[in-house]
Amino acid sequence: MELQINHQLVDALNEWDPFKLGYGNYETEIADVIQAVHEWDEILGLAKKIQVIYECSFEDFIPLDKCMEIANKLLMIKLTSSCER
Repeated sequence: MELQINHQLVDALNEWDPFKLGYGNYETEIADVIQAVHEWDEILGLAKKIQVIYECSFEDFIPLDKCMEIANKLLMIKLTSSCER
């Protein structure tokens, strides 16, 4: 089940594409964010973690509201997938 959740998370993060680099250009960041999704259940904490992950890699800032949107989407994937068990 966790593998299915991870695939859904990868798809959502690739679609997000915050720096318009194209699908598949965030492998390292996506791996770090997926780990964070499994560690966090709170949107704000996850959003701040996402912001730091991408900022460290790209030395560019993503506004927190954008990170909150993707954090919410990722947590919804995690929540709905875990409820389907």
